[in-house]
Amino acid sequence: MSAPQEPGGLSTAEVFWRDRYEWLQRSGYTLRPRYDPKWEPSWKRTGQSRFKAEDGIRAVTSKTLDATRSKDGQIVVLKHDSKSVHPHEIEIALFLSSPPLATDPRNHCCPVLEVLDDPYDTDRRLMVMPLLRTYNDPKFVTVGEAVEFLRQAFEGVQFMHEHHVAHRDISRLNVMMDPKPILPELFHPQQPWSTLDAKREIRPYTRTARPVKYHFVDFGLSRRYSPEDPDPLEVPIMGGDKTVPEFQNDPETPRNPFHTDVYCMGNLIRRDFCEVYTNFKFMEPLIARMVQDEPSKRPTMDEVVTEFAIIIAKLSWWKLRERLVERRDSLFMNVLKDVHHISTRAVPNLLSLRKAIPTP
Repeated sequence: MSAPQEPGGLSTAEVFWRDRYEWLQRSGYTLRPRYDPKWEPSWKRTGQSRFKAEDGIRAVTSKTLDATRSKDGQIVVLKHDSKSVHPHEIEIALFLSSPPLATDPRNHCCPVLEVLDDPYDTDRRLMVMPLLRTYNDPKFVTVGEAVEFLRQAFEGVQFMHEHHVAHRDISRLNVMMDPKPILPELFHPQQPWSTLDAKREIRPYTRTARPVKYHFVDFGLSRRYSPEDPDPLEVPIMGGDKTVPEFQNDPETPRNPFHTDVYCMGNLIRRDFCEVYTNFKFMEPLIARMVQDEPSKRPTMDEVVTEFAIIIAKLSWWKLRERLVERRDSLFMNVLKDVHHISTRAVPNLLSLRKAIPTP
């Protein structure tokens, strides 16, 4: 991405959206004022700092941008991509978003609301999707909240595999959540710590108070296989997780991508939970099996889901309501956090009869 021509001006990637502003508006989607071809920076008119102006907020990524759907005012996300570079992405995303799969509660794939053909580039299409948020922002508070995330994530991968789809790029960037329950006053898509008007800091509810649903996104590397092919083989392709063992020393040998999905899912849990919290040891044996170096020794997702249910059934209600204890915290900090958690979270949640595992 090249530097903007003037401070606060559009980047090269943002010019793509400015050039399509009027077409998108005719198609039922309105971009923020920053991308209107007639846009003049508000800070030049008002004299305020451009860093405090909503129209001074740049797009975070080059391929996606938020928009408002005209028919109902819903904030959506538009993603453009090349059909020649990622020929399977939209096909797979639409397959997973179509009936009867779309209504299956185990389906945790991001729904596609519409697909638009780019009138300026025949190789390019735009997917319209709901606005989602990084899966671990805000942070998880209790063991039960983390357990519910694992349940949904495991069944989501199981669901894809059951329908012969390998994601092939499971990583923390590609697992998100529906923010509406915990953030009824929506956040700014390009500045997620602030409100939609970028004037105030957001104040989210907890997942225990308002359970959320998690979604897998980005099917650019995904593949769908024939039910008659129980052991498909693909030449490895590196996704967001660069640690996949079978890709390290022998990157040319075709591998079963379902085995790789199991590793990537397990490694996400290892990195974001087992290595971060001291009281997540109950998951370590299963995760160790999922991240074995030898792909054929890893469990299938059916086996993961079954074993996970057995593990969780053995956890006490108090364990599930326990706060997640970060390894980096000192003894003094843990005492303070424990007192705060019990008085402001654990007891109120018990009195409110909120579930320890907050299923939506």
